[in-house]
Amino acid sequence: MEEKLQQGHNVVFISNHQTEADPAVIALLLEMTHPYIVENMTYIAGDRVVTDPLCKPFSMGRNLICVYSKKHMLDVPELVDMKRRANTRSLKEMAVLLRSGSQLVWIAPSGGRDRPDPKTGEWHPAPFDTSSVDNMRRLVEHSGVPGHIYPLALLCHDIMPPPLQVEKEIGERRVIAFHGVGLSIEPEFNFNDITASCENSEQAKETYSQALYKSVNDQYDVLKSAIHGKQGIEASTPSISLSQPWN
Repeated sequence: MEEKLQQGHNVVFISNHQTEADPAVIALLLEMTHPYIVENMTYIAGDRVVTDPLCKPFSMGRNLICVYSKKHMLDVPELVDMKRRANTRSLKEMAVLLRSGSQLVWIAPSGGRDRPDPKTGEWHPAPFDTSSVDNMRRLVEHSGVPGHIYPLALLCHDIMPPPLQVEKEIGERRVIAFHGVGLSIEPEFNFNDITASCENSEQAKETYSQALYKSVNDQYDVLKSAIHGKQGIEASTPSISLSQPWN
């Protein structure tokens, strides 16, 4: 992956989103083994990471492109046009970055943080927005340089879980805890390979998005076994190999 970046290729991580501290958690887990990735990653982030005082510390020192989530687009009706214009500017900025090559981008196409199932209390990655996945894919394809998309799963909600419901107002209550965290990345997902049997473009978009989402879920389940199930690296499977690089 680092070799691809140094050759001028673009790399995109399609990920779930657990807490506002996700960028810091990713950096913590990778800084010893992959410092180049940590230092050069750009995060597509919601506006709250720079407007909420308790989020700002987690954003310091990170490369961010901020967008307004669809989940909060209509919170204040008179701000809808402003938010849409801001998102258009962010999209153009992302296109410019990708055209320059050697870009590493993290994006969570669910548009918000994962939350537990209200009936079971079990945590799972929130469903991906197909249009967000496809927008990112097309940006990569049209950049003029080779691009690669990888599914990434992150488990860290215990350290600062979000409220059970999406809140409109800034200033939600935070509960901080010490807990194990983990991430997993599967090999590149090639759009043409995955959608070869699809009959039309809309089916292809949905198939590709669902394939990425399934991969993130599968990886997330392995991380749950490793962390919550206390199996550690023994939770590894033939396709998902876990390690603890600091040991």
